[in-house]
Amino acid sequence: MASSLLLSSPHLSSSSSSLVFSSSASSLFNATSLQNLAFNESRCRICTPKCVRCDLPEPSSSGKAIIPVLNGRTLPKFLESARMEKTVNGNSNSNRLKLFSGTANPALSQEIACGMGLELGKIYIKRFADGEIYVQLQESVRGCDVYLIQPTCPPANENLMELQIMIDACRRASAKNITAVIPYFGYARADRKTQGRESIAAKLVANLITKAGADRVLACDLHSGQSMGYFDIPVDHVQCQPVILDYLASKMICSNDLVVVSPDVGGVARARAFAKKLSDAPLAIVDKRRHGHNLAEVMNLIGDVKGKVAVMVDDMIDTAGTITKGAALLHDEGAREVYACCSHAVFSPPAVERLSGGLFQEVIVTNTLPVAEKNYFPQLTILSVANLLGETIWRIHDDSSVSSIFQ
Repeated sequence: MASSLLLSSPHLSSSSSSLVFSSSASSLFNATSLQNLAFNESRCRICTPKCVRCDLPEPSSSGKAIIPVLNGRTLPKFLESARMEKTVNGNSNSNRLKLFSGTANPALSQEIACGMGLELGKIYIKRFADGEIYVQLQESVRGCDVYLIQPTCPPANENLMELQIMIDACRRASAKNITAVIPYFGYARADRKTQGRESIAAKLVANLITKAGADRVLACDLHSGQSMGYFDIPVDHVQCQPVILDYLASKMICSNDLVVVSPDVGGVARARAFAKKLSDAPLAIVDKRRHGHNLAEVMNLIGDVKGKVAVMVDDMIDTAGTITKGAALLHDEGAREVYACCSHAVFSPPAVERLSGGLFQEVIVTNTLPVAEKNYFPQLTILSVANLLGETIWRIHDDSSVSSIFQ
C-alpha cells in the first residue's frame, strides 16, 4: 500500500496562541517490514522485470504538490492488533501513555495520535509579548509515560526552547518517563569540528534536552549516526526509508534501469543501504568540493548513469544547492530521469526555485517537518511517517524491539 497523507493546517489563536487542531484522518503507511510490503494487484515491485503502471496521480500542472491519499482503510493493518484492541477498550497500560504536541508540526502529531487510536493530550502553549514561551499541561501526567512530539525545525531556536519547556513542565508534573519525539533534529549538521575554534552544536543541543529532563529521545534520520552518541540517554533512531521505498516500489520503473546516487561522499553509507533495499540497485557517487556553508561545487561523477533512472538519496534538502548541481551533472552524463528522495524538506530559499527548474522528474519528501503551501510545486510529493512513528512509540511503550521494523 503506498503511503498517504492528508495535510491539515493547524490554527493558533491570536490572543493566546494556544493549540487547536483541525480534525483530519488519513490512510497510513504499512511499515512493519520491508520484506512484507503489500501492494494492490495493479502494482508491481521494482525488482519485477515486468512493469505495470501504478494508479498514483500524475504530476500536477496546477502548481500543487502531490499528496497521495488512499480511500478505504482508515487504519493500517499492523495497527489492527491485540494491542490496538486493548487501546480502544481502554486498557490500563495504554491509559498510562500520553501524547502531547508542540506548535512546530501539529498536523503530524494529530495524525500520529489518530493512527494509534489515541487523543492528543491537552496542553496550553502561548507566546508573551516579548517572545517568551509559556507551557501548561491541562491534564494530569503523574506516573505516565509521556511522549512530546516536537521537531526542532525553523524557527529552530524557538522550537527547541519550546521542547525544553515542555519537558520541564512534564518533569515537574511527576511524569514517570519523558520521551522527546523529534522527527527533525536541528543543529545535527554541526556534529564535528572541521576547522579550528568551531562549536559542536549537536552535542550542546543533546545536553540541553537531557538536562531539561528527557529520559529518552526518538529521532528520524539523523544527519550522522554519531549524533546518537552525544546523548547520555537512550536514543531510538527511526529511518524514513521504508516510507520512501514503499512509494518508489509502486512506480513504473524496471530494476535494470535503476541507479541510486549519493549526492556527496558523506552520504555513501545511506545511499548504499537504500540501494540494497531497492532491488540491490547499482550505486553512483557525486564528488563535490564545498567552499562554504550552503555552497557546493560539483566536480566529478563516480559510476555509470547513462540511460538510467537515477534516484538521488539524502537526509535533507536545505537550499537544494548540492542536489540540483548533482542532478545537472547526472543529466550531462546521460541519465534519463532523476528522482530526489529525502526525509527532511527544510526548503530554505532558493530551494523551491531550484527544485522546480525541470531537473527532477519528482522530488519525494516526508512530513517530518511541515512544508508550507507556498513551497509546493508540481514535482513535489509528500509522504507521511505518522504511523511509522506511531508503531515505534507503541514498541517503546511495550518494551518491544524497534530495530525489527527495519529488518
